[in-house]
This record gives sequence, structure tokens and C-alpha cells, in this order.
Amino acid sequence: MKKGSTEKYAFRMMLNPGCADEYQRRHDALWPELHQLLKGAGVEDYSIYFDREHHVLFAVLRRLPQHTMEELQHHPIMRRWWAYMSDIMRTNPDGSPLAEPLDCMFHMD
Repeated sequence: MKKGSTEKYAFRMMLNPGCADEYQRRHDALWPELHQLLKGAGVEDYSIYFDREHHVLFAVLRRLPQHTMEELQHHPIMRRWWAYMSDIMRTNPDGSPLAEPLDCMFHMD
């Protein structure tokens, strides 16, 4: 499938100060079952960047038109990952990462 047939989605999350190395370590060892879950939900080309000064994680991914990302919050693997990450980042009351969608202000192909 061409990249033009996917939707780009960007969001930000907040990392707790002093947790960058641990965040990196955990993502370097991303669970294979989580990787498969994300791919199965239509997530592609997923990157997360870090603003060290402000402790902000900036994520951007591409998702297929028929993605099922909204269903991920109910999956046991995703809930287990959220619990695993909750000690190093800001979270919502349900344990999900505090994630704020970002609007695209500029794009160039």
C-alpha cells in the first residue's frame, strides 16, 4: 500500500524527568506481541521523538484507512504495556498515557 493511502497521525506525551534512558530501554525491547497488536490495528511507520528540555515525547505514525486504533485501549496487551510504562510517564486515570493529538501546521512532500 502506498504511503499516500495512509493517514498521518501525530501526538505528544509527557515523560517524567530523569526517565529518558529507561523509556529508551523499554522501547528498544518492545514486546513482540505489542508490535503485532499495533500492526494488526493498522499502525505503520511509527516513530517517537524526545524533547529533552521539556520532557515531551512527540509521536508520529501512519495508519491505514480501516485502522482499529480506538479498540487498542480494550486489549489486555495494551493495558499491560500501559501499566508497565505508568511509572515513567504522565497517565490518565485509566492508566493510558496522557496523549494529546497535534494539528499539522505544515507539510511538504
